[in-house]
Amino acid sequence: MTEELIQTAYDPEFDFRDLPKVSLHDHLDGGLRPETIIELAAEIGHELPTTDAEALGDWFRESADSGSLPRYLQTFEHTLAVMQTREALIRVAREFVEDLADDGVIYGEVRYAPEQHLRNGLSLDDVVDAIQEGLDQGCEELNNEGHPMQVGQILTAMRHADNGLEIAKLALRHRGRGVVGFDIAGAEEGFPPSRMKDAFDLLADNLFPTTVHAGEAAGLDSIKEAILVGRAQRLGHGVRVAEDIEIEFGGVDDDGEEVGEDTGLVSLGPVANWVRERGIPLEICPSSNLQTGATAEFGEGIESHPIDLLVQTGFNVTISPDNRLMSGTTLSDEYELLVEAFDYDLEDLLDLTLNAAEAAFVPLEMRELLVEYINDYYDHLLDDDDEIDEDYDES
Repeated sequence: MTEELIQTAYDPEFDFRDLPKVSLHDHLDGGLRPETIIELAAEIGHELPTTDAEALGDWFRESADSGSLPRYLQTFEHTLAVMQTREALIRVAREFVEDLADDGVIYGEVRYAPEQHLRNGLSLDDVVDAIQEGLDQGCEELNNEGHPMQVGQILTAMRHADNGLEIAKLALRHRGRGVVGFDIAGAEEGFPPSRMKDAFDLLADNLFPTTVHAGEAAGLDSIKEAILVGRAQRLGHGVRVAEDIEIEFGGVDDDGEEVGEDTGLVSLGPVANWVRERGIPLEICPSSNLQTGATAEFGEGIESHPIDLLVQTGFNVTISPDNRLMSGTTLSDEYELLVEAFDYDLEDLLDLTLNAAEAAFVPLEMRELLVEYINDYYDHLLDDDDEIDEDYDES
C-alpha cells in the first residue's frame, strides 16, 4: 500500500515528511540528536556507552527495545545528564524544533519534567525559561524561512516524586508564556494520579489543560483515574482502553473458546464507552507501545496493535512519536508504519492529523488555522489523486 499511496501523490518525489503534521506527545529528553549528546557529554565529562553517533543511536534503540517500560525509562539517564545547564537546554530545545520541522510538523507540543534538570543549580523557572528561549529561536528562524511552526510546552511531574503541586504552580506561572499543559509521567503501576490530587485540583480550579500518561504500563483503572482525578482532556497513550472492548465472534465451542469469524461487532465496557462517547483524544505512539510492552496482550508486531480497532470503532485517535531517539522513529515513520500495516490511505492520514490539530492545547482560532492549512494541503493531494485515477481509467 505504501507504493500505491506514494504513486497517487501529486509530487513524484512524494515523501511522508512532506505531509503537514501535528505532534502532541513528544518528550524533549527523548528526542536529542546523538551528535549533540556526544558533544555535550564531552563538555561535562559524562561517560557514554560509545562516542560514535551512529552506534550511540543504535544503543539507545536497542536498550529501549526491551518490552519493559522501567528499562525503557533507564535510557534517559544519559540524555538528562547533558541537559543540566541553560546553554544545553537552549540548544536541545532549538534543535528539537528544527527536527520537528524536518519531519513536516507545523505544530508541536514538547513535554519534559523540569524537576529533572536542577542538578547544576538551575531553578524550575530557569529551566522553563531556557527551554522557551530555545523553542522561540527555532520557531522564529523557521517562520522567517516560510515554514509555519509553533511549539508549546507541557510541564510534566514525575509520578514517583512528590512535586506535583509545585510543578502545577510552575505551569500556571508560565501560562501564556509558552506553557500550554500539564502532565504526569513515569512508572504508572503503584503511582496513580490520586497521588497528585492537590495538583490536579489546583489546575482544574484555574481551568488549565491536562494530559495524563495512562493506559500504557497500567490498565483501565489508570485511565479511569486520569479522567476522574486528573480531569484529563487527553490521554497519554491510552492504548489499553482497548482492553475494555470485546469483539463478537460467531459463537463458542464446548470448551468456551470463541469460534467462527469476527462478526465486525464490538461491545464496549464502561471505561471505553466513556472515552469514546466524549471524544477524549488518545495520544497513541505505535512504535513506543511495542517497545514498552503496552500492547503485548494483543500480540506481537504492529499488525497486532489495537490502534486500528480503536480507529474503526470511533475513538479519537492521534499519532505521536513519543521518544524519537529511543524508538528510532519520527512521526513520518509512524504514518508509514500504519500505512503498511493497515492499508491506510491519504484520507485516513488526514483524519488522524485533523484529530491531533483539533486536540491541540491552543486557542480555538489557532486550531481552526491548523485545520484549514492541513485540509488545503490534503485537498491538493486528493484532487491530484482523482486526476491520476481518471487518466488511468481513460488509458
